[in-house]
Amino acid sequence: MFNAVNRWLVEYTDLPPLTIPQIGPFEILDIFIVTCVVYVILRWIRRTHAWILLRGIIAIVFLALLAQIFNLYALMWLIRNASAMGLVVIVILFQPELRKALEQIGRGKYLASFKNEAEQKSHAEVSTIEKIIKAAKAMSAAGTGALIVLEQDIDLSDYEREGIALDAQVSAQLLLNIFEKNTPLHDGAVIIRENRVAAASCILPLTAEHVDSEIGTRHRAAIGISEASDARVVVVSEETGTISIAIAGEIIRDVNEGQMRDMLVWGKPNKQRFALFRKKVK
Repeated sequence: MFNAVNRWLVEYTDLPPLTIPQIGPFEILDIFIVTCVVYVILRWIRRTHAWILLRGIIAIVFLALLAQIFNLYALMWLIRNASAMGLVVIVILFQPELRKALEQIGRGKYLASFKNEAEQKSHAEVSTIEKIIKAAKAMSAAGTGALIVLEQDIDLSDYEREGIALDAQVSAQLLLNIFEKNTPLHDGAVIIRENRVAAASCILPLTAEHVDSEIGTRHRAAIGISEASDARVVVVSEETGTISIAIAGEIIRDVNEGQMRDMLVWGKPNKQRFALFRKKVK
């Protein structure tokens, strides 16, 4: 079959005949090393804000292919000139992430943790979510403000470092004590990772989007961290006692227990139950 294809290429096309590459042990080692490097890079991108950048780059490449196919000269010129500064812009925007990745490589963390990612990290268990719901209901009844962030795939270590490290087992009592008024840790957010309270009193970025004037700082911070990551955020209003959930830059306000459970477990509301309650911040 291979020889027949080669004869057809020589007789009917100007293409050179096909050859079977000789693969030896060094070529196999080369392929293995490149595969490992690509895997580490993609894994790092998936767990940082660079994942959003990667999707943007894919969209630009797709536009460039369309411009090339349909001879869209103006679009090709724009993409060509914009891409000239692309590498510099990437380095500037993602300097903290790049520095962190290089530090981890220097300390050997990537090599030490080169195993199945599912074994390293798990999302919040149902029991953990039930404890959060119990605490949120109690704080809602008492008029205690709270901001609880459940980390998903994107790492939130940068925000964790700005708070107070705890590494404690999640419990409703612990969350109630953290957010009790006039206590040292009540101001800021709690970050929960792998079913443990990783840190408290964490400072989160506020959303830059225009929101209702009724939205306070806690809710703006909840929207901000949900825009910057895939985290699921629980907010309890100190003024009204209402519970809200922020996911993917959108906040659902005044939710009940069932709605809160849907969003924390599945990452999206039950459409029927949310038909009357869903409020998108604009």
